Amino acid sequence: MSGPRLQVGAIGRLGFWTAGHFRIVAAAWVVVAVGLGFLAPRVEQALSGAGWEATGSESVQARQLIDKGFNGLGTYGLTVVVHAPDKTVSDPAFERVLRRVQDKLKSDRAVATVVPPRAGVSISPDRHAAVIQASAARDENDMVRAADELKGPLARLGSSGVRVNLTGAAGMWSDFNQANKSAMMKSELISWPITLAILVLAFGSLVAAGLPLMLTIAGLVAAAGSLWLGTQIADISIWSMNFALMFALALGIDYALFIVYRFRGAFFGSKLSAQEAVAATMDTAGKAVLFSGVTVLISLSAVMLVPSPAFRSTSLGIMLSVVFVLAAALTLLPAALAKLGPRVDRFAVPWVHPGEHHSPRSAAWGERLWHQPLRYGLAALALLVVLALPVFSLKTAMPSIKVVPPGDNSRQGYDAVQKAFGPGSTGPLQIVAPRAEAAQAAAAAQRDRGIARVMSPLPGAGGMALVQAIPTTPPSATATGTTIDRLRVALPQAALVGGPVAESHDLQATLSAKAPLVIGVVLGLSFLLLMVALQAPVIALLGVVTNLLATAAAFGVAKWVFQDGVGHSVLGFEPQGFLDAWGPVFFFAMIFAISMDYTVFLLSSAKEHWERSGGDAKAAMLGSMASTGRVIFAAGAIMVAVFVTFALSGPLPPKEMGVILGVAVLLDAALVRLLLLPVMLRLLGRWAWYWPKPLDRLLPDVRFGHA
Repeated sequence: MSGPRLQVGAIGRLGFWTAGHFRIVAAAWVVVAVGLGFLAPRVEQALSGAGWEATGSESVQARQLIDKGFNGLGTYGLTVVVHAPDKTVSDPAFERVLRRVQDKLKSDRAVATVVPPRAGVSISPDRHAAVIQASAARDENDMVRAADELKGPLARLGSSGVRVNLTGAAGMWSDFNQANKSAMMKSELISWPITLAILVLAFGSLVAAGLPLMLTIAGLVAAAGSLWLGTQIADISIWSMNFALMFALALGIDYALFIVYRFRGAFFGSKLSAQEAVAATMDTAGKAVLFSGVTVLISLSAVMLVPSPAFRSTSLGIMLSVVFVLAAALTLLPAALAKLGPRVDRFAVPWVHPGEHHSPRSAAWGERLWHQPLRYGLAALALLVVLALPVFSLKTAMPSIKVVPPGDNSRQGYDAVQKAFGPGSTGPLQIVAPRAEAAQAAAAAQRDRGIARVMSPLPGAGGMALVQAIPTTPPSATATGTTIDRLRVALPQAALVGGPVAESHDLQATLSAKAPLVIGVVLGLSFLLLMVALQAPVIALLGVVTNLLATAAAFGVAKWVFQDGVGHSVLGFEPQGFLDAWGPVFFFAMIFAISMDYTVFLLSSAKEHWERSGGDAKAAMLGSMASTGRVIFAAGAIMVAVFVTFALSGPLPPKEMGVILGVAVLLDAALVRLLLLPVMLRLLGRWAWYWPKPLDRLLPDVRFGHA
């Protein structure tokens, strides 16, 4: 087969080949989709429900020692509270429920031993509540699965006004994961038809609008099957599937929008064949998509610097979806476009203009910015700065029980335990120490002003002893974390402080310590990649800085909403007084990953017009606006609509994600990519594309134009 008549680079040649080998490409993707799709339905049951811990931290070491020496009584043992407002533990009806609960727990293979309620320890002073402990016979992920299976049957054992609730870490993560899964599935069901409607408006054709969804489905099915294979090697968080679906949708739409839009401009009204139009499209838009995908992968890989199984596996899951969506965008999509040819505009709506590659409205907006750059640029900059300022007073902490819906078992059990035993009773600290130092550890804990009471040391295997200390403050209170830090200084050197609250405290400390590193790596590598792609360090740096400004503004809005509670009644959540601690790391990487799409699309188009015009700054700025403005606007509208559905659904974490990512995309698309960055291109002129001569020998020559 001969090559295309126009000169194209490696990505263009790949596009030309895939366009001419539709059957081979389609067959390969059918094999991938069917093979991995066969495994995809199994992934949900195989994914991990735990893993929110700091690997190697003192609290994780304490849990491992306790599970080994005390028959699984560590963090992920099951906690069941039996309570009644009008009956005490000596009431026959209450006693019957207690026996049934203990029998049910003893019969479950996930339980090693059952510790019955004890007066003065796990029976409340008013005798209206009793706590049963069931030690873990499995690892933390299997204990969360056990909680999934047990919480319903245990609740049904209650009778005659006596209630039974499974709570504790395993119960809380079980309810938390299920509530989030339900909310995200509901949001996705709502977002798909909204997405299709916006795509039809953007393309004016049902066939063209369906191509991004094809790309998304292919990438998601392949990623889901790959995740199942990954679970056979290591634990992978259930959150990886939720975020993988979201990213597959986001990037599949972005990439397909850009490529399909450019293909229609290259094919209709030209003398190029469909195959040559695909080659021309992939040499420009395809190259931009490749750089965008690599930038996204870099942003997400930085999250893996956080030593936490949940963070690393979730990042890995998202990256898998990106890899498959990117592969589909570079192979399956161009093959489908060449096969469709003019039929890409079938079932067109009346306003479609097939040959219209440049948007007149975007071009007119570019002209306005060219003539009045300071007026619009300063206004956009001022608004972003005002929105970003609150970020300096943003507080973060690990999620409180408020992230669990009020009607769930763990939330009801939590409230019952706190009411019966005091505010710190739901977050007991587990101090494990050598037996010889157990009395000294217990005395040190008792002396601490943040400890309400201390249980007698419990001897265990391996010469160790376990001391349980109840704080005076609730688990999510800042004072409780301060108490943990004080205890670690005051306790004997060999003593370790663990328990659910200590694990959350250690993870929060790790996130705070790693956040600057993660952010720095994302910024640095994104700049380097943009510099290589654009061969222009000045505008590459400004692209990263403006992206950072939009991200800071989104977190500033998050401070108002989630920390201060502005609008909480509209969104339907109970403010915690802080943002969940994973937000600054996780959401930063996700925002940067999505927003860099728009940066690459806009600036690669500007570079293409700069090269074509022989170095005309006005042609570069206006041409990029006319070529990509409509695409960026449509992609941004879809993403905002999708994230709004998350903001309105279910428990708090999806709302945080929806608000922060939705605001970030809105600000980035509307104020940065379609306003501030074009103004910078206008003000910098030729300096935007300055390229130091010494770098010619160090970096590859990347061009976005073709002959």
